[in-house]
Amino acid sequence: MRLSASDFTPVRPPSANFGAVFTRRWVVELILDLCGYEVENDLTRLCAVEPAVGSGAFFGVMVERLTESRQKHAPDLDWQDLAGCLQGWDLQIDQVHNCREAAVEALVKAGCPAASAWELASGWVRSGDFLLAEHNAQTADLVVGNPPYIRIEDLDARLLAAYRSACPTMGGRADVYIGFFERGLDLLKPGGKLGFICADRWMRNQYGRRLREKIVSGPFAMDASLVMHDTQVFLDEVSAYPAIAVLRRGAQGPAVLGDAVQSFGADGAAEFADWAHGTGESLRGVGVTASRIPAWHSTSESWPEGSPAVLAWLEYLAEHCAPLQDERTGTRISIGVATGADAVFVTKDPDVAEKERMLPLSMVTDTKSGSFAWSGHYLVNPWDEEGLVDIAHWPRMSRYLTNHAATLLGRSIARRSGPNWYRTIDRVSMGLTEQPMLLLQDMKAYIHPVLAPAGFYPHHNLYYLVSEEWDLEALGGLLLSEAVERQVSAYCVKMRGKTMRFQAQYLRRVRVPELASIPEDVLTELKAAFRERDRVRASTAALKAYGMRALPE
Repeated sequence: MRLSASDFTPVRPPSANFGAVFTRRWVVELILDLCGYEVENDLTRLCAVEPAVGSGAFFGVMVERLTESRQKHAPDLDWQDLAGCLQGWDLQIDQVHNCREAAVEALVKAGCPAASAWELASGWVRSGDFLLAEHNAQTADLVVGNPPYIRIEDLDARLLAAYRSACPTMGGRADVYIGFFERGLDLLKPGGKLGFICADRWMRNQYGRRLREKIVSGPFAMDASLVMHDTQVFLDEVSAYPAIAVLRRGAQGPAVLGDAVQSFGADGAAEFADWAHGTGESLRGVGVTASRIPAWHSTSESWPEGSPAVLAWLEYLAEHCAPLQDERTGTRISIGVATGADAVFVTKDPDVAEKERMLPLSMVTDTKSGSFAWSGHYLVNPWDEEGLVDIAHWPRMSRYLTNHAATLLGRSIARRSGPNWYRTIDRVSMGLTEQPMLLLQDMKAYIHPVLAPAGFYPHHNLYYLVSEEWDLEALGGLLLSEAVERQVSAYCVKMRGKTMRFQAQYLRRVRVPELASIPEDVLTELKAAFRERDRVRASTAALKAYGMRALPE
C-alpha cells in the first residue's frame, strides 16, 4: 500500500523546521518572467503549479498575473473556467488558509464575485505533501517556487523512506528539495518549464548525481542558471547558496549562465530577464554578468560553471590531457583516515599504546605554512598489514581503548562490528606511510598543496595525492598554479565568500599535461615555484606545460 502524507503527520519536523525561507518579490517576478509566465501570454490556457506555497510569495503573484492576463486575453471567460489554471500545495494548514485568503482578495479586486473567488481559491490551494501525493504526469505547463530546504537528519526515518520510495533521485545524503525537482519535472507537459530558486549544490555535489542523470538522459533541458550566492534574495538572512534554475521538458538548446553579485536587485533582474529572452551572447548588467552557451552539459558528473570560453577550455582539456588520477602514472587521490572518535584515536601522547600501534598523523595544522611541520599528533592504530589486530595481543592499547569504551561503543561502526568494536571507520593502509604525498586542505580560498615526507598518515580533514611517476614537487607546482585552481573552481561546490572545496571528487576532474610531454626545464621551473610557494611563477610554468598562452576569461 502506498504511504500518504497523513501517515506521517505526528513525525514531521516542527513548524520551525519546515525548510521555509521566503522569497523577495522581485526574485519571484524574475523567475516567472524567465519561465514565460507573463501577462503578455494567455495564462488562462496554462496550468501552473507551486509545490510549497508557504507565505504565498509566488502564488500571490501568479494569481495577479493570471487575472491580468484574463482581462487582456479573455475578458468574457467565466471565472470558474480558471479552476484548472493554478495548483498550490503546503503541509502547514495555516499557510494554506492564508494563501487562500490572499488569492480571494486578489480575485475579488480583479472583479471576481466573492463566492466564485472562494470556490476557486479552495480548489487551487491544497493541504498535503507534494512529494507523497498522487499526481497525473505531464499535466503542468509550469512548476515554480522555492522548495523547502530540509536535511535528511531532520526527518523521521519512516518519512525519509517514503520520500525516497516516491523520489528515486533522493539517494545518498540528498536534501528534500531534490525530490521537489524530480516530481516537478515529472509533472511537466512537453515544452513545460520548471523554475526553482534553491541551493545549487545539486549541480556539483555527489548527492545530486541521480537528478543530473534524470535531466541529461532526458527528455529535459536546462534553459537558464543564475548563481546568486551573494545576493539577498530571501526576506531573512540565510546561508543557502541560492541559484535560479529553469528547466524544460524538451530537447536541449542554447542555455543561459549568469552570476549575480550583492548589488543585484529588481532593476538588474528585469534587465537579465529581457536579455535572456533575446539572442545576445553576453551581458554585463546591473549586478550581473551572463553568457549564452550553445548547449548544456551531457554528463551526470558534476556540472562545471564558467563562461563559454571556460567551458570550451574544460572540454578541450578533457579531450587532450590526462586525468590527474591516472593508473599510467600511478597517481591516486583519496582522503585520510576517519575514526568516528578523534578524541580517543587522535592524541599527542606517544605512550598511550605500544610504539608499533602509534602512527604519526598528518593534520591540517601541519600544512598551514605551506611547508609540512608535524604537530606531534598520533593515530592509535588498530590495524596492521593484514587487517585489524587482535586487541588482546596489545595490552597497553587494549587498556587505553577499553577505558574509552563508552565513547567507542556509541559509534554506529562499533554497533555494526560486534567484537571489532575498537576499529576506526576507515581501514589504515600501512603501505601509504612508505611514500611521500601531497596534502590538500578541503576548504580554502585558494589551492594549497603541501608535500609531506614518508612516514605520516593523513587525517580525514586532508585529501592526499601519491604518484609512482610524477616528481611530487613538480606536480605540486602544477597544483599550485591558476590553471589547476581554475579547473577545481569550475567543478567544485563553493562556500560563502567563494571558499572552494578541494575534495577528491573534484580533484579527479582535473586534467594535467601528459608527463612525458612536459619539457625538463618546465618541470624544473614547476619544482622551484613549489618550493618557493610562488603562485605566479607556478602559473607561468603551468601555461607552458599545457601549451597555452593565457587562461580563458
